[in-house]
Amino acid sequence: MTKMTYVAALSYVLENVADLPADVAEKLTALKEQTEKRNTADRKPTKTQVQNAELSEVVAEVLRNAGAPMTITEIMGANETLGALSNQKVSAIVRGMGDRVVKVTEKRVSKFSLA
Repeated sequence: MTKMTYVAALSYVLENVADLPADVAEKLTALKEQTEKRNTADRKPTKTQVQNAELSEVVAEVLRNAGAPMTITEIMGANETLGALSNQKVSAIVRGMGDRVVKVTEKRVSKFSLA
């Protein structure tokens, strides 16, 4: 069973409902074309995504220079740029780095290092 998408639902209605009024069929066809166009559009990253990518490189550099696993607070203290951010923001950036970072929990304290 495939996932029912908006485009698939519109296609199904257009193909299987024989007695659609012409204006309704025209509107549904236009909606289907708009949705397909929107789904295939190339999107550039948002301003926040670009900023977070730059900050993740700063975090990677801090962890690379550290040599030992660090807590979020320690990561923030090691760099002025990261120190100006909130703990939650830095934590989100570290988690967003995915496989590049390894999380180690020691005595209920999460520490991070590069993979």
